Amino acid sequence: MPTPPLALYVHIPWCVRKCPYCDFNSQAAREIPEENYLQALLADLEADLQRLPHRALTSVFIGGGTPSLFSPQSIGRLLERVARGPGLAHDAEITLEANPGTLERARFRGFRDAGVNRLSIGAQSLDDTLLRRLGRIHDARAVVDAVAAARSAGFANLNLDLMCALPGQTPAQARADLDAALALEPKHLSWYELTLEAGTAFARHPPALPDEDARAAMQEAGRERLQRAGFEHYEVSAHARPGHHCRHNLNYWRFGDYLGIGAGAHGKHTLPEGRILRRWKQADATAFMAAAMAGDAVDGTEALDPPAATFDFMLNALRLTQGVPATLFTRHTGLPLSHLEPARGTAVARGLLQDRPDRLQATALGQRYLDDLVALFIPQGN
Repeated sequence: MPTPPLALYVHIPWCVRKCPYCDFNSQAAREIPEENYLQALLADLEADLQRLPHRALTSVFIGGGTPSLFSPQSIGRLLERVARGPGLAHDAEITLEANPGTLERARFRGFRDAGVNRLSIGAQSLDDTLLRRLGRIHDARAVVDAVAAARSAGFANLNLDLMCALPGQTPAQARADLDAALALEPKHLSWYELTLEAGTAFARHPPALPDEDARAAMQEAGRERLQRAGFEHYEVSAHARPGHHCRHNLNYWRFGDYLGIGAGAHGKHTLPEGRILRRWKQADATAFMAAAMAGDAVDGTEALDPPAATFDFMLNALRLTQGVPATLFTRHTGLPLSHLEPARGTAVARGLLQDRPDRLQATALGQRYLDDLVALFIPQGN
């Protein structure tokens, strides 16, 4: 079984303030134990590398939380260790998530010098009223200034995170938000609907959101606007200029392997004999640091049986608007295409999946009802 590409995800869990819609493993902190956490990340990386044969990384993604709260020096030390081993592909994509705050903007040049070559800025909206409703601590001007600072620091490859279907938002406001984002000329736009996730403040006290018709109108108009602007809609919520698809996320969606280091980080490893393992780390930051420094921060491991591997593959691959070659299923799972049946036949019969022997790709209807399509591949008994 060929070895899939390998990426690295690094989780830094701290924020200035927890947003009411956020269900990520993050927490507000007045003081961040930066040096202690960096040492724990390095120890966690070492432990993971002992479990895998040597393979260079195709991409690194530093997410959170708000990773840009860490100093460029710490990010540089982490990336320096990564470059020494496991090593980086010569054209590796290295992304850092950042918020539009003044503190982070001042650090952008340092991040670029440290080796980061792609910046993802969490704008969410460029409407001050909507930003306040979301509980964000920045305003629209800060987004504009952050993009300018990033470009001045040498970042040509910029992503903006933008949300729609926000509390009280109209289709006209969603179009204006998108136009304002496009005016900043990012190479990539992650554009997605606000959802009320369990355990968040918004789930406990739901705001008034646009109805289904309004959300559908926003999505349709937005995708048309992005297409006219020259963006390719290549994944459910991802739009990019040609040549600027997020390679790190593409590795997830194509069922590649990835190390996950940091509090609550998940990883997927294909072992030499073909077994696929998922591992996740201690979610609590304090517990993670203690466990990592003791030599093992793994909180759980799962070996994927054939039905679980089939479902995981389709859960990811069908997010891509163009799908994937059917041969990728066997290459990255070690399973014959027969393991997709009878769900594949049912999906084709319902008009949710393209009737193509060489490709696994949702139809337009399947993209619209992606949850229903993916549900067909849930292992029986689950």
